Amino acid sequence: VQSKYVGTGNADTDKFQWLQHHQRDSLASYLGHNTLYTYMAVAENESIARIKYRSMERMLRPCGPRIPRDDD
Repeated sequence: VQSKYVGTGNADTDKFQWLQHHQRDSLASYLGHNTLYTYMAVAENESIARIKYRSMERMLRPCGPRIPRDDD
């Protein structure tokens, strides 16, 4: 399954990586469906272009920076 669907992960995939894949897949799906952007723009009282710009910016780092963990 991992060779066909990259976002499904494997045994070495941690929670942060899985969340990143999930967020990017969702944002990419929104880009393909313009009616969702129309709905979001009306709900947030913003222009469609502003909503698209913000979602494309979020694709760069959808979950924020990785938090360092202490594994002792």
